[in-house]
Amino acid sequence: MKLESFWQATAPAFTGAASGALPSVADVVVIGGGFTGISTALNLARQGINVVVLESGNVMSQASARNGGHCNTGVSQNFASLVASQGIEQASRFYRAFDDAVSYVQQLVREEQIDCDFRLCGKLKLASKASHFPGLRSAWQLMRDTVDPEIELISKDEIRREVGSDAFHGGLLQKRGGQMHMGKFGIGLANAAARAGAKIFPHHAVTGLTRLDGYRHRVTTAQGEIIAEKVMMATGVSNEGPFPWFQRRIVPVGSFIVVTEPLGDALIEQVLPKDRTYVTSLNIGNYFRTTADRRLVFGGRARFAVSNPTSDSRSGDVLRAAMTALFPQFGKSRIDYCWGGMVDMTSDRLPHAGEHDGVFYSLGYSGHGTQMSVWMGRVMADLLAEKRNENPWQRDTWPALPGYHGKPWFLPLAGLYYKAKDRLS
Repeated sequence: MKLESFWQATAPAFTGAASGALPSVADVVVIGGGFTGISTALNLARQGINVVVLESGNVMSQASARNGGHCNTGVSQNFASLVASQGIEQASRFYRAFDDAVSYVQQLVREEQIDCDFRLCGKLKLASKASHFPGLRSAWQLMRDTVDPEIELISKDEIRREVGSDAFHGGLLQKRGGQMHMGKFGIGLANAAARAGAKIFPHHAVTGLTRLDGYRHRVTTAQGEIIAEKVMMATGVSNEGPFPWFQRRIVPVGSFIVVTEPLGDALIEQVLPKDRTYVTSLNIGNYFRTTADRRLVFGGRARFAVSNPTSDSRSGDVLRAAMTALFPQFGKSRIDYCWGGMVDMTSDRLPHAGEHDGVFYSLGYSGHGTQMSVWMGRVMADLLAEKRNENPWQRDTWPALPGYHGKPWFLPLAGLYYKAKDRLS
């Protein structure tokens, strides 16, 4: 078993890194070389704007290539709960933004001819307990009447047509869900940005950020300084760098994934005949899908811990046990890859984007970042270029988490809380 991301291990090489010294000036400096930062750079470069991307490690090395490979419509929390907290108009706007984001990813794949196994297959949320099905029914009724007339409710009697398991009590099918190979997409996107004129510098960690006036900043790295007319923060969950204001508002939560050996068409068709993306209804649940070469990608918050080799390996054991419990048919399958990554969670489990103290940002996708981060790159590029403002995630305030200064000391307590909720629900 390899302790590495399947997406990174099977992706092509990034060939678009800038050569030579850092430029002394730029119209926009983007901090972070994941989906948000690279999409922003691509859209700025297409407009002829001089944009530089600074990435502390390899391009597409963090959440953008360490996730479960889903590209789904729909918000991260229950839609009815979102309506209760935000109102139907705002909740519907958020939902449609995710739908637009999936369409935009599909558009970019087509425009840039990115070979990444993209396909729309539908997202199925599975009721892990009988008591969870009424909540899915309520969500189905509300969403069908407001934002998604094609949504489908599947009863317990019918769920076997979708999954070869006795573990589920029905499901909610959102037909616009999709999936792709995250490594191939990310590298294809980065190479497209470089072709468009973006200057991308891997292994250039930002060590200093000094506001000069207005939006202008001096951006400092170990390899030199740049005077940026504008700065865009796209660092995700990173606790590295001189960005304490952002770091106090995003909690890193570990999510872990295993990938099996190729299983073959016959076994996949027996267990997952519709071959969708799947998520279970537990708070500490699982998500899964197949790959183009017929592997199973199976993930979840196996342990409330940060990602490191020891934690990833232990989490892999937990995930294998969960996979086998749900699908005994996979019990003898070899695990080829195991890895972890950090989800950039916010207190309201929604993204936040806008401008603070002269720095633009789009962060905090809370486990639903694949599609939204790419789409927000386009939105933020237009905002930086002063063309238009379609940002749905601009809020008047973004409070820091009380008692939190970048070290998630409370994760074990959160894990106990959600485990208790799952037992009692």
